[in-house]
Amino acid sequence: MTGWVEAGAWGLLGGAALVVGAAIAWFVRVPQAVIAAVMAFGSGVLISALAFDLTAEAADTGGLASTVAGFLAGAAVYVAANVALARRGARHRKRSGDQQPGEDEQSGSGSAIAIGALLDGVPESVVLGVSLLGGGGVSVAVVAAVVISNVPEGLSSAAGMRRAGRSARYVFGVWTVIALASAASAAVGYATLGAASPAVVAVITAVAAGAILTMVADTMIPEAFERTHILTGFITTLGFLAAFSLSRLGG
Repeated sequence: MTGWVEAGAWGLLGGAALVVGAAIAWFVRVPQAVIAAVMAFGSGVLISALAFDLTAEAADTGGLASTVAGFLAGAAVYVAANVALARRGARHRKRSGDQQPGEDEQSGSGSAIAIGALLDGVPESVVLGVSLLGGGGVSVAVVAAVVISNVPEGLSSAAGMRRAGRSARYVFGVWTVIALASAASAAVGYATLGAASPAVVAVITAVAAGAILTMVADTMIPEAFERTHILTGFITTLGFLAAFSLSRLGG
């Protein structure tokens, strides 16, 4: 299989998990406590993948200084974009309760939420594409982290969208577009960075990792804590250990 096609396929798999989560939220009445618990577990999975499969590899390849700089840059860019979107109604885009505003409450919030969801998904897709550049195949732990975390992301966000009065056409349109954009991001990341030096690839990986960690802290963990409270840390730890174990067993 051509490299960029394979990268796109892995990106599509990660994005499709969002659609699956949205479908569950739309057709099944899932208790918010369950949504929050799965969100906490997914947060732990992502944090583990960031620590052991992305940031560590970036530092080994590109050096500590460039990895730190890239990580901070990714976090800063994400925060700046998130602040701008929050002002337009996308602050609670991953919340499953009544926090998301409807279009009648804040005009343009639907577009902002859609763009915010895209902002959350692109860094993960780029990482999947870039991980194939070494020729050793995609990391099973990273793929698992993206899929496991995307299901509750799509579930929680779609539940909030439905509570805000948004239509099925809007909800599934948003997540389908993001799934396709995830595939495109992974394919483009692979194609454009194919000739790049390992140091450049390491920096790009660090930038994406910084954005993902910031997303976890800003959008996923708050949703989880709202319902699971004191159990949030323990459930997140379980997710972390599950991904860490998978990484070690796969290595």
